[in-house]
Amino acid sequence: MQLLLDTQVFLWLLAEPERLGNHIGSLQDPGNQLFFSAASSWEIAIKAQIGRLDLPDDPKRYVPDRMRAIGAEPLPVQHTHALAVGELPSLHRDPFDRLLVAQARDLRLRIVTADAQIARYEVETLLV
Repeated sequence: MQLLLDTQVFLWLLAEPERLGNHIGSLQDPGNQLFFSAASSWEIAIKAQIGRLDLPDDPKRYVPDRMRAIGAEPLPVQHTHALAVGELPSLHRDPFDRLLVAQARDLRLRIVTADAQIARYEVETLLV
């Protein structure tokens, strides 16, 4: 299974895995391929800079180190993904999450999230 981690799930995976409940097995299954979007890296950098996210290291080290630790593949943001956000219904206001939905739809990935609003979109979702 190809799984796109949303930002919160990525942060919880190593720091607070108990928050993922019984879904932790799916995320640690070597048969599943994990992806982490550049949109989430952007969100982490912004939130760390404005003081809304406290990390144990600088985001430019923290994110790549954690991606390696969990075996997540980087997922770049393409222009087609950014433009596809404009085609989504206005079910969610968060621009980062909307971009993740557009990427997941385009690439046929399942989003792993704790955000029930994302599950309202026509996209495969694993709600944790």
